[in-house]
Amino acid sequence: MSLIIAHSAAEGTVVWGTSRGDGSAEILKTQRWRWGRGLGAWYLPRTRDRRPNRACIEQTAHALREAGFTVELDLDDRTRPAAEVEADKIARQQQRTNHLQTQADRAAAAADGAWNVADAAAGKLPPMGEPIKIGHHSEHRHRRAAERAEMALGAALDAHQQAEEAQHRAETATHTTGARYNPTTVANRIDKLEADARALQRHLDGYTHTHNRHPVTGQAIGDLAAPATGGRREQLTDQLAQINDQLAYWRQVRAAQIATGEATHHSRSTINPGDLVEVSRRWYRVIRANPKTVSVATNTGRRTTPYSHITDHQPNPEGK
Repeated sequence: MSLIIAHSAAEGTVVWGTSRGDGSAEILKTQRWRWGRGLGAWYLPRTRDRRPNRACIEQTAHALREAGFTVELDLDDRTRPAAEVEADKIARQQQRTNHLQTQADRAAAAADGAWNVADAAAGKLPPMGEPIKIGHHSEHRHRRAAERAEMALGAALDAHQQAEEAQHRAETATHTTGARYNPTTVANRIDKLEADARALQRHLDGYTHTHNRHPVTGQAIGDLAAPATGGRREQLTDQLAQINDQLAYWRQVRAAQIATGEATHHSRSTINPGDLVEVSRRWYRVIRANPKTVSVATNTGRRTTPYSHITDHQPNPEGK
């Protein structure tokens, strides 16, 4: 049987051509692939909009070939612009939200139906909680009615719990995109991307790994790492280009949030000792304004936080 292991930025890494009972499932499971019901194929988790994991792909291909499969590779290293990636994520999240809300609505309708059945079963019991009359001709009928009422009540409670859980999943999904674009989250993402870009640039330019300093001159003492060359340099250059594209997108998002007042834009030029700043819905007195962070007083001492985490600011009225 002929299989194709394909990779693209939009779909991630997928195996096409498998069928139920052909023996491929056991092999793919051991290689940590998962079955995508909606996709109708096996896929590697968390590979969309990432470069193909060639080591894992080659290992999987080797295992499949050893089992008698013919395996072809169709790997596309090209990446998508960050704006397209984000638009795709938002669209897929909206589809997931709609699907979960449909499930929640169905579960709520089923719960309502179960409660109606339970009410009807309870209505067939003798009024005023009349006890079962042992030996009376009504005993058998009364016991059966009580059993039905108990079973219906249990089914209604289970359906109610399932409906609540389904609605919770749907409500959580509705907040996912908003959480991804939370101003603090966006600022943290920019900081991480900038750090990643600096690290990649160091490998491209070469750097000195400092492990000591001269006791008199203070000059760094370490090992020199030469600039990356060949295929490694091409790979790092591509990764840096992708990160710079992501940085441009998220900086634009951040600028828009600042322009609309959704996010603040503070620095040591706007924050002074004695000011009050709001961080994580709590107010703190500023002790010191640092180049990238602000030091504030807490009940147990002090803490530092990035300027991007400040959500509100009150200048010191005394100007001290």
